[in-house]
Amino acid sequence: MVTELVVDVQSKEISYAIIEDKSLVEFQQESVNLSFSVGDIFLGRVHKVMPGLNAAFVDVGYEKDAFLHYLDLGPQFNSLNSFTKQQLSNKKKQLTLSKFNLLPEIPKDGQIAEILSPGQEIPVQIAKEPISTKGPRLTSEISIAGRFLILMPFSDKISISTKIKSPEERFRLKQLLQSITPKNFGVIVRTVAENKKVAELDAELKLLLKRWDDIVLKLQNKSKAPQLIFEETSRSVVILRDILNASFENIYVNSHEVYEEIKNYVKLIMPEKADIVSEYKRKTPIFDFFGITRQIKSGFGRIVSIKSGAYLIIEHTEALHVIDVNSGNRSRTNKGQEANAFEVNTAAADEIARQLRLRDLGGIIVVDFIDMLEGENRQKLFERLKDKMSTDRAKHNILPLSKFCLMQITRQRVRPQTFIQTSETCPTCFGKGEIRPSILFTEILENKLEYLIRKLKLKKCTLRVHPYVAAYIEKGGLSSLKWKWRRKYGLGISVVPSQAMTFLEYAFFDGKNQEIDMKEELELK
Repeated sequence: MVTELVVDVQSKEISYAIIEDKSLVEFQQESVNLSFSVGDIFLGRVHKVMPGLNAAFVDVGYEKDAFLHYLDLGPQFNSLNSFTKQQLSNKKKQLTLSKFNLLPEIPKDGQIAEILSPGQEIPVQIAKEPISTKGPRLTSEISIAGRFLILMPFSDKISISTKIKSPEERFRLKQLLQSITPKNFGVIVRTVAENKKVAELDAELKLLLKRWDDIVLKLQNKSKAPQLIFEETSRSVVILRDILNASFENIYVNSHEVYEEIKNYVKLIMPEKADIVSEYKRKTPIFDFFGITRQIKSGFGRIVSIKSGAYLIIEHTEALHVIDVNSGNRSRTNKGQEANAFEVNTAAADEIARQLRLRDLGGIIVVDFIDMLEGENRQKLFERLKDKMSTDRAKHNILPLSKFCLMQITRQRVRPQTFIQTSETCPTCFGKGEIRPSILFTEILENKLEYLIRKLKLKKCTLRVHPYVAAYIEKGGLSSLKWKWRRKYGLGISVVPSQAMTFLEYAFFDGKNQEIDMKEELELK
């Protein structure tokens, strides 16, 4: 299997697409100005304690208070709280955790009102980003993630990933980490640490300890909560840290700055893979070139085609997601109803496993497969979906099919699901129902060009339009519309086809590839 990462950096957002054998399996799109990310650590202020929920609402600077449950305080909260108070009160000397005397653990069935009070300042970490109408979900069990290890301050446990099966390797890693980990620090060994050399693990442990020292130093210098005291590395690096392995063959980036960032990180963690990072410099949008735009348009709709006429219907509610498998107008075979149902269900299972990763669906998922009478076929389908989801990095649990062919799946949700609007609002009437004659579209574009020259004094620009429109503008070589515009206005204009554009949509970009605001409503005034 060939795995590739494609990164599309735009002025307002950045998108990440993971493709396996040219098929899109994961997609994330984030605002460049996103201020909250899983793993960020804040000095928060307790706003309200809710004894009935055994939880507290904490102000971390978000528009809605973040939620902190008693069970998320962590057993060593007393030690964390005491350490924080001492550090905030002592502005001259930085405390050393390895010399700190840990306090007794809090009881597992205690009450949060006995530990927290309104106005109290506590360090917290984002466990889940804001989802829907809810604020972030917090934890006070601080952890600092690396590629091989996760550092756990105020702990003394060495835990090994359950995916490392070899007893000898588990023993080796545990003995090694116990010998190099300082007092009052615990470590979780990640799966990719299997068979790694002592030097590599030791170097990363020192790096994580240095980050902890930086956190303590920032905590000492903070004057008032809420304040950010530790920010996760860039989203590009976080994705690579979690997924990069030997199966990756290419990483493509269309931004020089992000390219350098990723290149340097890959050189640091996998020097032998440094050459797989490439900077994309073509004029064609990067997602169009790799066929990702088309897969996004076809993969995020309410109805998703499978093959031979079969399809899925995916519905979302606040509490759960429902997936209905339909055979559609698929032609019947002579194998019989049971065989036909099993064939469609098997293809649906493959697509469902992909859709869960692609849309990052979380919470409860209920799948309504086509009815099958034979228990053996239901078991085969269950095993098939388990196998297809084995590569899913999110924690999940799959229950066997019921006699009604319903399957229940739970999947970890730490950030909002990826939602892409596949239906398009008319770019020329903006949903009003009336548009200018389409035959005049090229005249509208020419008026925009005249505006760019006379008002904005531009010498060079790029026009992005639907591929059909681009072909029409460039038809005829030197006698084409594009060259007529060049000769008439003396403007260096490039026409780039973009599959993301609707038929009569357009966008102008300046020489620095920054979009020029040319909205229709503004220009009609």
